[in-house]
Amino acid sequence: MKLLLHTCCAPCSIYPKKILEESFDVTGFFYNLNIHPFQEYLKRKDTVKEFSDKSGFNVLYKDEYDIEKFFKTVPAQKEDRCSICYSMRLNETAKEAMRLNFDSFSTTLLYSIYMNHELVRGIGNKISSDTGVEFYYRDFRIGWQEGVKISKEMGLYRQKYCGCLYSEWERYRKRKAKNWTNYKL
Repeated sequence: MKLLLHTCCAPCSIYPKKILEESFDVTGFFYNLNIHPFQEYLKRKDTVKEFSDKSGFNVLYKDEYDIEKFFKTVPAQKEDRCSICYSMRLNETAKEAMRLNFDSFSTTLLYSIYMNHELVRGIGNKISSDTGVEFYYRDFRIGWQEGVKISKEMGLYRQKYCGCLYSEWERYRKRKAKNWTNYKL
């Protein structure tokens, strides 16, 4: 069975790749129009290539930095933006899986402890129903620490936010709020 694995980044690919290779012929698919700024996009893509070279992970790249599409499509509300972002990336993965005759698709988003796991699962199942390509669900979060450890041992770049401008902004806003709580005027 051939599975196309949407790959958001190298560190999040380590554990799912390991587990999926027990049952599938796994190929990665790097498509992430949400990553901002462009330099971050390039770092993540280059790190996926580095991981691919070091581990023998075959990865396909839809190398389109289409941040304009992301900003035109995704509203500012957190709930909607994540749902739309997950849908855009998983739809593209399912289309590529269909085009290349893969039996199923999945995503490394199911590895991250920071993603809305049930939302990802629901979107994957809906896309599967719409396209006829099976969405393979598995909760990879159990391997979070193992993936972190291996990515550090491999010296891979580890990003500090999901990728979109909104998540980067939230990260810095939280840090600023934390720093300002102890400040007295």
